[in-house]
Amino acid sequence: MNHPDEITPHLFRTEYSKIVAVLCRSFDIRHIEIAEDIASETFLKASEYWAVQGLPENPAAWLYTVAKNKAKDYFKHLAVVEKNVKEELKTLETEIQQTIDFDTQNISDSQLEMIFVTCNPANSKETQICLALQILCGFSIEEIADAFLAKTETIKKRLQRGREALRTHHFKIEALNEQDILLRLETVLSTLYLLFNEGYFSRSHNLLVRKDLCLEAIRLTLVLTDHRFTNTPKTNALLALMCFQSSRLDARTNDNGETILFDEQDEKLWDQALIEKGNYYLVEACETDSSSITKYHLEAAIAYWHTSTGHTDKWQQILNLYNQLIIIEYSPVTALNRAFAFSKVYGKEKAITEAESLQIPDSEYYHGLLGYLYSETDSDKAIHHYEEAIRITRSKAEKQTLQRQINLLKQSK
Repeated sequence: MNHPDEITPHLFRTEYSKIVAVLCRSFDIRHIEIAEDIASETFLKASEYWAVQGLPENPAAWLYTVAKNKAKDYFKHLAVVEKNVKEELKTLETEIQQTIDFDTQNISDSQLEMIFVTCNPANSKETQICLALQILCGFSIEEIADAFLAKTETIKKRLQRGREALRTHHFKIEALNEQDILLRLETVLSTLYLLFNEGYFSRSHNLLVRKDLCLEAIRLTLVLTDHRFTNTPKTNALLALMCFQSSRLDARTNDNGETILFDEQDEKLWDQALIEKGNYYLVEACETDSSSITKYHLEAAIAYWHTSTGHTDKWQQILNLYNQLIIIEYSPVTALNRAFAFSKVYGKEKAITEAESLQIPDSEYYHGLLGYLYSETDSDKAIHHYEEAIRITRSKAEKQTLQRQINLLKQSK
């Protein structure tokens, strides 16, 4: 049986946002801080109680019961609250007995509503994503700053302004029509995409893979596919991408937390069930509207080819897809990935010109790629670039992986 200290952080990732969402649905988004306080107190009680009594048979249900009771208690003890606030919350107290319900459907509806609450057009797109990462996914300010490559003070101010806007805009998803929801869907998908990427390659905690974040992103995207307005081709394409990428999580690192390069991964560790789910959602994404190809479609297709075996034209297919993706939405990461695929088709030597033309000296990925490309023809240059990548990256696991490549090059001299 898992020790409480091991399971509580996992439950916090998966259940905290559910509790906040259900409570906010019960007594309005304006009181989100109250909902967050109740959720935090619930987990504090769990960590103290479970350490003595052990884990209950159903930890999630135990958390829901405690959260519901704490919410009821809160509205019964407001002696220190100012009169105008007290009167407002007193009215809510009479309704809360019936509205706080942690059944599966209400959790799903509450989560969907909260996703769209945080993606309020009153806020900038960057602020919407920050709010969603904090409220829906439990990101710390430091983690959000890492994801945006921004200062923590910048993120703090952005979140403060965003939360103020949420409090002044009354929102209920039932009042929205399909057009209203679709207007916010792009930001929702961007948020889930960013969440997944943070889990797939984390820089915040010196862990290369944070499975909880990947699984949380998949879970929230599944919530979208369960609603008729948000079950779109783009949503299915994003879910397919997440499934394909997640299928290789166990093969991406060794026991020391070091990266295992794609060519060295043990394919037997790939999760075939997730690959099959990826195939299913990719077909769903293309069947409904094959004329509307998005970056999620192309990235999902690239991820599909990475999980395929026995195809002689595999890397040519991947390169073709990167050629399309870079036109739809250019990014330095996409350009570097395209250069790697180019090396697989035309060889490392020709790919060096492609990679060096990108001129991204502040990127560890740029130097890591050049280290890889130079490894067969100029070991000194390869070592130089690997050392530059080590200097730039903040990931301990990545530093270890790069150092391993340097050691191999030195041994072969």
